[in-house]
Amino acid sequence: MSKATYPLKLPLSVKRAAERLAKEDGVSLNQWIAVAVAEKIGVVETAADFFKRRAGTATGKGLMKFLRQAPDVEPEPDDRKPRLRTGRRSA
Repeated sequence: MSKATYPLKLPLSVKRAAERLAKEDGVSLNQWIAVAVAEKIGVVETAADFFKRRAGTATGKGLMKFLRQAPDVEPEPDDRKPRLRTGRRSA
């Protein structure tokens, strides 16, 4: 297995947490970070593959056709987007 080095700058709190977890796992910080990065790569690639397979041959055109068939009704109270506060007070 070939290896490459990369100068990694972490916020101190993240580094301390990673050191603590590496110690609990009984591995070096370097090994713990390498495994964490590999796990993240696996998650991202698996999710991308899932959505790619799930989409199949779907197109934006097909989505718009589907959305045009949706009823034009007001959303249920629990589905409404909350109003943004502007920070201004009424007089």
